[in-house]
Amino acid sequence: MNNLLISLVVSFLIAWLIAPLIIKFLKEEKAGQSILEYVDFHNTKQGTPTMGGLIFLSALVITSLLLIGADSYLAILTILVTLGYGLIGFLDDYIKIKFKRNLGLRAYQKIIGQGGLAVIVSLACYYSPLIPNALILPFGLGEWEIGAWIIPIVIFIFLAVTNAVNLTDGLDGLAGSVSVVYFIAFGVILSMLGVNLYNEGASSELMNEYDNLLIVIGAMTGGILGFLLFNSHPAKIFMGDVGSLAIGAMVASIACFTGLILYIPFLGIMFVISTVSVILQVLHYKRTRKRIFLMAPLHHHFEKKGVNESKIVSIYIIITIIASALTIGLS
Repeated sequence: MNNLLISLVVSFLIAWLIAPLIIKFLKEEKAGQSILEYVDFHNTKQGTPTMGGLIFLSALVITSLLLIGADSYLAILTILVTLGYGLIGFLDDYIKIKFKRNLGLRAYQKIIGQGGLAVIVSLACYYSPLIPNALILPFGLGEWEIGAWIIPIVIFIFLAVTNAVNLTDGLDGLAGSVSVVYFIAFGVILSMLGVNLYNEGASSELMNEYDNLLIVIGAMTGGILGFLLFNSHPAKIFMGDVGSLAIGAMVASIACFTGLILYIPFLGIMFVISTVSVILQVLHYKRTRKRIFLMAPLHHHFEKKGVNESKIVSIYIIITIIASALTIGLS
């Protein structure tokens, strides 16, 4: 836990210092967000700089370079995968800015990029001796050996989680705040797992790997906290797809690399709710030509109902904290 806290503080300070410089640069480059026509209640946000994920990704890389020690295969792989998905998001954001439209990469182009990276990661999970081909069951219920099934499961997790975080990124500070709670809670659970492995006589190499993973988690958390100083309502900058896809990739990476995949729905309950609300809306509309929600994802439904944006964010944070606390307590 000390590694997580130290890297969190260092990364927060770096993000806080570089954020004004990145915001100034993006303004000069006219890297403003285009707002969808049907999201008319966000018209005042038109032109707000996007691609703010560059702030916490920069803090992540710098902090990791400063603090990561020996036996860092999992940590480095996590960073590379996170940056890989961030690059896909960057291309999406850049096309939107370049052509002054809300549509960036085509859906099939995103899927090809995301799916290709997911396949590579899944093979790394299957063949690496450091990564268990098993799912740790929540709440101390043991493990479930899955062997080669780890490959399709990892691919599914990456596609699902990266897009779930992307869907949750719709209000000032929403995706970032929920992600901070998620990463802190996951860091606590990973620390608990580390203690168990140590008591069972795990190798020093594996323990060092997990310590370095905690540094990476802390670095991402601190970077997002620094970013939130400028992204909370009213936002001076949005994270963009470069940020949301990168966050989703890290959520998926650290879970897949440690066997803690089944903890994602509990700690990331609001990511799940955002995704399910969209799926239900689409399926119901195709079947009946009627909508369940005034607008999906769910946070936009609440906006349409007149709930204040900051209140919606607060509710999402509180629910995530409660779900995380219960998960940790029961584990």
